[in-house]
Amino acid sequence: MTNGEPTFVLVTGSGATSFLWNPVVRELVLRGHRALPVELPGHGFDTVFPAGYGSPQDLELFTGARSPVAGLTLDDYAEHTLGLVRRAAQHGPVVLVGHSLGGSTVTRVANTASDLLAHVVYLSAYCCVDSPTVVGYAPTAPTPDSPLARARQMAFLGDPRRTGVTRTNPMTADPDVLAVQHALLVADLDPAHVPAVLAYATQPDEPLQVVLADAQVDPGTWGRLPRTYVRTSQDEVVPIEVQDRMIAEADHLTPTNPFTVHTIAGSHFVPITRATEVADILITTSDSRLVT
Repeated sequence: MTNGEPTFVLVTGSGATSFLWNPVVRELVLRGHRALPVELPGHGFDTVFPAGYGSPQDLELFTGARSPVAGLTLDDYAEHTLGLVRRAAQHGPVVLVGHSLGGSTVTRVANTASDLLAHVVYLSAYCCVDSPTVVGYAPTAPTPDSPLARARQMAFLGDPRRTGVTRTNPMTADPDVLAVQHALLVADLDPAHVPAVLAYATQPDEPLQVVLADAQVDPGTWGRLPRTYVRTSQDEVVPIEVQDRMIAEADHLTPTNPFTVHTIAGSHFVPITRATEVADILITTSDSRLVT
């Protein structure tokens, strides 16, 4: 049984769990829409924590331990997401949405199965056009006092070449680390809620292979899909100038099918801090540009 109503399939970013999307899902469902937050392989209930992460923590062991999820790849993410998209498409159009690193998964699925998608949405997400990898867009020299620079010094743990992942500690109680995570991820949220956000919406490890994978768009498939980019103007993880660069590259690649662009005055975790605004924009994509 199918109908014309879309299903919003929501893909998380680096080190995030599907909980990140819960506020947006609530808004969409209460307005009569279908929404499916994707738990990527090695995330949420599917993850296995590294040695030393449990309570009480052995921070030295945890910092250097090889990750049980280090072997996962972007192919694994795309295959899993594509399976969900195929099932959702049996009930109507699918709008595929990616946040942050989740843009790489969206691109992979759109490259290979554009016929299953009605619309793709990048929410402060990486959309690799001129550079094939996220690393080509990630800020390499942030100012020393920026939240990103401070997070790299304080919040990220271990050597990725040894652990196989980028690693943080969502269980941290260090007030300085909590402060920098607040500034980096949810500056528009009461800082008292940061420990809960880290505990529920994030996990320690994101496979390095995913971060380094080729996620370049295919103009022949991805390039034909209606697409939206949602800018986050106070973003410290994917700065606004990086977002604008990706939008410009994509529009130059397929000038007859440019991004529809919206802007939210929020930080990186807008699915939590600006859920109503995110839902408003997603519903607009289904109302105005949905292809059935």
